[in-house]
Amino acid sequence: MPLFSIEEGAFLVKLARSVVTKHVKESVRISPPTPPSKQMNEKSGVFVTIEKIYKGERVLRGCIGYPLPYMPLVEATIDSAISAAVNDPRFEPLQPEELSEVVFEVSILTPPVLLQAKDPKEYPKLIKVGRDGLIIEKGYYKGLLLPQVPVEYGWDEETFLSECCMKAGLPPDSWLSREVKVYTFSAEVFTEDRPGGEVVPKKLQ
Repeated sequence: MPLFSIEEGAFLVKLARSVVTKHVKESVRISPPTPPSKQMNEKSGVFVTIEKIYKGERVLRGCIGYPLPYMPLVEATIDSAISAAVNDPRFEPLQPEELSEVVFEVSILTPPVLLQAKDPKEYPKLIKVGRDGLIIEKGYYKGLLLPQVPVEYGWDEETFLSECCMKAGLPPDSWLSREVKVYTFSAEVFTEDRPGGEVVPKKLQ
């Protein structure tokens, strides 16, 4: 059962676009407008993904967010949007002329839950592609993959675990170690259907 309406999702996606537009064009950070519901002022984890349309395909252009509910959802969305646009170390900062070529996507996260298993080999049975996002953690090493990622790449559960280990900077089979913690979370995802277009819920399954 979705916790957020399409109106709320559209508000966040449009907020992300407007914040980034103002930032890359004028180096100004806008104040958040009044959200459509009180729950949007509650603390929540959130990620903002920016994808460039290239030859009809969506190609990652930036993705940053807060895995944990550190701050109100609206504020976290503003921070994440700006960071995804100009602070993702994998990419050059987004340029104003790219705004008409990119789509914005907002993922609202549930708090992570530590997976409990007698044997790490059981982890693939405890997670589900299309439902779960993953966080892999070992000491200072930490990696996160959103629930939509394995769906988009066609991964099974074991591949998902391995890819998340590599995202954390660990060998792909590290999830089999008892020293590694595996967390799951879910997300409600809202995305533009085209650059600056209609905002729709993203089906993960």
